[in-house]
Amino acid sequence: MDLDSDDIKYDPNHLLDTLIKQLHLKNDAALSRALEVAPPVVSKIRHRRLPVGASLLIRMHEISDLSIKGLRELMGDRRTKFRISDKQFKPKQDGAAAH
Repeated sequence: MDLDSDDIKYDPNHLLDTLIKQLHLKNDAALSRALEVAPPVVSKIRHRRLPVGASLLIRMHEISDLSIKGLRELMGDRRTKFRISDKQFKPKQDGAAAH
């Protein structure tokens, strides 16, 4: 999926700004501390170089009490289902036999 596609109005800034306002934080650095992530993570999300991953979405839910669905809607994700690639569940083939 292309995050810059015209079909999807993906805007992580709205999500980040809403969290900052709701949690009464001053800036992205304070948000990164609240989320327990390094400041560059928030910066990369804001500049669309890093997607909001599932673990971060869960952390946002924990600190804000907003639903996962509500958080996804704030960033423009209107999909009714989130599908995970089946490749994520396949073991890596490294050539070594397991004993």
